[in-house]
Amino acid sequence: MSSPCDPQHAPVGDVDAALMMIDSRLRSIHEGKTGTDPEQQAMIDQFAASLGPKGANDVLDGACTLIFMFMTWLRQAHEAQDKDVIEYVVPSLVATMRMMPKSIRPEAVPTMAGLAIAAGTGLSPNLWRKQYGGWTKEEMNPLEATAFLLAEHINRITDDPNFATRLITEALSSADED
Repeated sequence: MSSPCDPQHAPVGDVDAALMMIDSRLRSIHEGKTGTDPEQQAMIDQFAASLGPKGANDVLDGACTLIFMFMTWLRQAHEAQDKDVIEYVVPSLVATMRMMPKSIRPEAVPTMAGLAIAAGTGLSPNLWRKQYGGWTKEEMNPLEATAFLLAEHINRITDDPNFATRLITEALSSADED
């Protein structure tokens, strides 16, 4: 029996835009830019304003798709080592989020952990979240941080600072070819 949170029922969203935002953050961090770059923030704000409500929802869905794809890759990598992705990834993710109280309010941590767990068990994180109501403005930074932290985790375990981005771009390219 199919779950209402099965990924086949979930909108894919604007994965390209979501990946661009995550990749931009990854590059900034790797370049040692940990503060907010006013020029970059202005561009992000301008981009977000140009999206409109539907475009913003598409990017939100795209971020959830990234979380699903990252957790799927992590699940497969951990299973190849006879390890459980939930046991090895989620506690680290939660601990890191708890160290980021300016970006991630403590009450958002359980929701972001739930998104990762849903994705790690093969469910759509977006559809899982929708069971509990609509997204809130306060969840946008934690959602972006969750996708970012999963990408960074993948990059660290592969010892390749661009692996997570390449993983998604290659998946998108092969999907376009089909």
